[in-house]
Amino acid sequence: MNFEIIGEITDIETVAVSSGIREAARLRRAYGQGRWRKLKGVAQVQLGNGRIRLAELHWHEAHGIGKREMKRKRYLD
Repeated sequence: MNFEIIGEITDIETVAVSSGIREAARLRRAYGQGRWRKLKGVAQVQLGNGRIRLAELHWHEAHGIGKREMKRKRYLD
């Protein structure tokens, strides 16, 4: 990641669940079995150059495994 999350993630929404995720098979191979969900939310992030911006984030998550593959999709400010 070329950013660090500052504070907490808000406005969390589920985008897809289990078989609705295009990369579900790869996630199971890489991280293990679980009820994989793709989520999105909004958070303040600190970029590599020190700037702080409000950004939309997407990630995959499964119970007992946690958040994986966090991506910054777009800036909201």
